Amino acid sequence: MTDIRGYATHDALALAGRLADAARIETLRYFRTDQLATESKEAQFDPVTVADRAAEAAMRDLIEAERPQDGILGEEYDDKQSRSGLTWVLDPIDGTRGYISGTPTWGVLIALCDETGPRLGIIDQPYIGERFIGAPGLAQLQGPQGPRSLKARAPRALGEATLFTTFPEVGTAAEGAAFARVAAAAQLVRYGTDCYAYALLAAGQIDLVIEAGLNPYDICAPIAVIEAAGGIVTDWTGGAAHGGGRVIAAANPQIHADALVLLAG
Repeated sequence: MTDIRGYATHDALALAGRLADAARIETLRYFRTDQLATESKEAQFDPVTVADRAAEAAMRDLIEAERPQDGILGEEYDDKQSRSGLTWVLDPIDGTRGYISGTPTWGVLIALCDETGPRLGIIDQPYIGERFIGAPGLAQLQGPQGPRSLKARAPRALGEATLFTTFPEVGTAAEGAAFARVAAAAQLVRYGTDCYAYALLAAGQIDLVIEAGLNPYDICAPIAVIEAAGGIVTDWTGGAAHGGGRVIAAANPQIHADALVLLAG
């Protein structure tokens, strides 16, 4: 595997795995228990829990101990500037609404990025016990059925495609209308699985994920996993997506191109 700014990729992956292990402990500690304290970060309901904060704190502690020169961008705490040119991008619970509702498809997102975007990533599903890993030369699912390679779906017509998004409204009215054009052309549309939809795309189960209003910590890990599996992730104009915003993930360039035409109107 190619080193990342002089940091051996296998060492970076090993640390990423330890981060995911630490987050699993904290998220499962509170999941489906009566000890889950929840509050909202915004006037509109935007939940954050003690588990979100405990999981991110545990990951930050490991990074500080092992890679203090690296930056950290997380959802729950202040950014830490990088001195190495590398930044860990963390979402301790992607899908907090699902988490507090007791659904199992929430996940932990971990990515290591440089100025060009994510270089490796993990989508970890603590309750399900699945871990989706993407890095140069590695696209792997580790789970109850043992390790297997990840490979995104081969091209198919948009009319045969399965499309996912988290919220039916997608974003603004204009963004929702753009999504609706793609949804009308797809064979099957499903909602609400948060980061697990990106994992399913990398695993070859679905064809498209289209979302809006994302933050970097929502998408950096999925980019690494999907690209390692042969898929493509961009913004709605075909540009880089690691900054968040409007994002389309596709199993292959062909269906990506077809969907971009409809998003553009």
